[in-house]
Amino acid sequence: MSSMDNPFKNIVEVLNVEDPQRKFYNLSKLGDPRYDRLPFSVRVLLESAVRNCDGFLVKQGDVENILNWKQTQTQGVEVPFKPARVILQDFTGVPAVVDFAAMRDAVNKLGGDPEKINPVCPADLVIDHSIQVDFNRKLDSLQKNQDLEFDRNRERFEFLKWGSTAFRNMRIIPPGSGIVHQVNLEYLARVVFDKDGFYYPDSLVGTDSHTTMIDGLGVLGWGVGGIEAEAVMLGQPISMVLPEVIGYKLYNAPDKFITSTDIVLTVTKHLRQVGVVGKFVEFFGPGVAQLSIADRATIANMCPEYGATAAFFPVDNVSVQYLEQTGRDANTLEYITKYLKAMAMYRDYNDASQDPDFTLVVELDLSTVVPCCSGPKRPQDRISVCDMKKDFEACLGAKQGFKGFQVAPERHSTVVPFQYNGTEYSLSHGSVVIAAITSCTNTSNPSVMLGAGLLAKKAVECGLTVKSYIKTSLSPGSGVVTYYLKESGVMDYLTQLGFEVVGYGCMTCIGNSGPLPEPVVEAITQGDLVAAGILSGNRNFEGRVHPSTRANYLASPPLVIAYAIAGTVRIDFDKEPIAMNSQGKKIFLRDIWPTREEIQAVEREFVIPTMFKEVYEKIEKVNEQWNSLKAPSDKLYPWDPKSTYIKSPPFFDGLTQDLQPLKTISNAFVLLNFGDSVTTDHISPAGNIARSSPAARYLIDKGLNVRDFNSYGSRRGNDAVMARGTFANIRLFNKFLNKQAPRTLHLPSDETLDVFDAAEKYKQAGHPLLILAGKEYGSGSSRDWAAKGPFLLGVKAVLAESYERIHRSNLVGMGVIPLEYLPGATADTLGLTGRERYTLVIPEQLTPRMIVNITLDTGKTFEVRMRFDTDVELTYFLHGGILNYMIRKMSEK
Repeated sequence: MSSMDNPFKNIVEVLNVEDPQRKFYNLSKLGDPRYDRLPFSVRVLLESAVRNCDGFLVKQGDVENILNWKQTQTQGVEVPFKPARVILQDFTGVPAVVDFAAMRDAVNKLGGDPEKINPVCPADLVIDHSIQVDFNRKLDSLQKNQDLEFDRNRERFEFLKWGSTAFRNMRIIPPGSGIVHQVNLEYLARVVFDKDGFYYPDSLVGTDSHTTMIDGLGVLGWGVGGIEAEAVMLGQPISMVLPEVIGYKLYNAPDKFITSTDIVLTVTKHLRQVGVVGKFVEFFGPGVAQLSIADRATIANMCPEYGATAAFFPVDNVSVQYLEQTGRDANTLEYITKYLKAMAMYRDYNDASQDPDFTLVVELDLSTVVPCCSGPKRPQDRISVCDMKKDFEACLGAKQGFKGFQVAPERHSTVVPFQYNGTEYSLSHGSVVIAAITSCTNTSNPSVMLGAGLLAKKAVECGLTVKSYIKTSLSPGSGVVTYYLKESGVMDYLTQLGFEVVGYGCMTCIGNSGPLPEPVVEAITQGDLVAAGILSGNRNFEGRVHPSTRANYLASPPLVIAYAIAGTVRIDFDKEPIAMNSQGKKIFLRDIWPTREEIQAVEREFVIPTMFKEVYEKIEKVNEQWNSLKAPSDKLYPWDPKSTYIKSPPFFDGLTQDLQPLKTISNAFVLLNFGDSVTTDHISPAGNIARSSPAARYLIDKGLNVRDFNSYGSRRGNDAVMARGTFANIRLFNKFLNKQAPRTLHLPSDETLDVFDAAEKYKQAGHPLLILAGKEYGSGSSRDWAAKGPFLLGVKAVLAESYERIHRSNLVGMGVIPLEYLPGATADTLGLTGRERYTLVIPEQLTPRMIVNITLDTGKTFEVRMRFDTDVELTYFLHGGILNYMIRKMSEK
């Protein structure tokens, strides 16, 4: 990194006089009083702009705009940001490496140097999304699930291994290591980079929306689409609108029975009500000092669920203590502390004089937080545990929606008997059939994991059990969790209740919950029951966890076990016993619930630095199955035409060096007509491939058996599968059909078809397509296939009331136009049925967020806003997408 051409080279200083080779840009020497009033998160953006100021990608005017944040925050000012690194998981990482391989081919065809397609920004890819809960409640479940993971995914893993050698600056963390965000927190995070002779803040973007978890450690990071991450890896800055920053003040201490999960679900509901979409949230106040890094990381993890871009906790003494606990060396801790203090980026949360300016301040009294869950269909729908029973019963009869299942009153007490393993059982509405301790949100937090273990111990000692048909599982975020659960003596009790380790990965939280026992599925189907899943995850959208669980609740790990023991969510733990033991004694939840003090005592004794060092010293070499994989050595990937996992995508077919003129979208048909909160899970599901789906028919034609289908998520390296899987979620609600089904109406013929089949008919007739949607289109996971899939179906534009941030960016990245109704307008107010045909003339001179006209075949015309928010996004669109832009740039002579 050279500072010679940087206009701010005069503030470059040595941090330690005993080490003159290592320097830093000392922002305190800018001599600008505005710096000390900036939110700490904005100071990270400023440092990046100062250090990377080259007069081209980053200009002095950008630095001034960030310094002037107090005025520019509400003006829609665009600034560049160059993160220090990128992190990926395998569901999003495989398509990224596929894109890189295809981009090399495209650059080669255009006469450029294909090796220019290479990450210049460090990238870590953690394989954590491939393992499923195929086996549980057996001592060898972990080994069997890991073996099956390799059997299913060998081709993908070999491809990733090729990528780790073909591309520089790309490190792969093998399967079986843990969940990406926990590995990031415990191992990958630098907090302060020491690279090329300079110190600078660690920062990142990731191809997973919960990348924000790292904000809890004081590392600024957030999720982006895979397409945008690829551009960052190739050296492009992120072009972002300078955000407003909401100060979230925490004060007082939580009750001794409260978990970090209760706090984050409370924060999520609160911030959804405040409205923080597209904004940073920065936590401050004396209450923050009461929270461990694991607690802060839990709160930061669910940032996407409350809609913010980032949820930042600046570094303080607790952060440094965590780094020491997780095995970082003394020299690293010394320069981290010294650098951040020199940069005025080190916080004392009890010192109000350090509080910066914020756009708005909201507060939470931690002593008011009560035990809670969220559901049954959205993470922001928080319910106090004491209200769970009556809330579920209200949802049963309520109109179909986020809080309703529309079950007729006479069916509320339906009971279906069944036999399992020779024992008689029965299911009813609210019966728990999946109970999973899973997900990065909670499994990285020793307090809730040990809390679950201590609750299990007390439950077993009271003679309580979990019914054998309930699919229980424990998927820790890293090997460290298993280590301290075993050392503290609680693992045996968890296993006795059915919560043995089944794998290291996301598993149930992303829909890799595996099959339920067939008698359970038959009973649910026979009674048309609203069965329940309870999981310590961060997402519970319809159709995500399992097709048979229509109600899914997010809860802390101890509550997951509690509801598993109870066997139903229709219970008031305050008034009703959780169960009767074998002696007929009523046991209440309060009898077995551990206090915060009990948990902290165990944590202090058993969560120690040597555990982290022992696990992470060997993390990249310990998996023998990974070590034995063979991969090609070619710089251009040798595509196998027979592969059903890895396929060269058609995105760059026919790409020329010259830009093509923009075309009018003329007489487009509406492919799908949606309401509010269509998620990326609805658009591009990650879970099982249904036997009757277009993707299944494609795979059967390729000679595969149903058992070899694997999941949509695992086949993201094959565009033919993913195009057919677009809008294949069985819980998709399309106004054309007025019911849940992965189908649509082909308007010219009035036929009801699978969405892919309808899109193919439109394509063959030369008809462009449009999607109509309501609010929050594309909420949920940062899934680039939710933009790539519609692009391959022929969708030219989406018209919605509002968008989730990452999904809108992904649409832009694929050259799909995100259109937005003007304030006060909706499909209903405009009288749109979706049966009209839509024409959009794209102006020759485009500007960010410009208003354009849509004309219908009925003669009606109305105005909409084109959601290209920055000049850079317009540039990407003119090139047909961000990757086309990068290929042309890399192919220039």
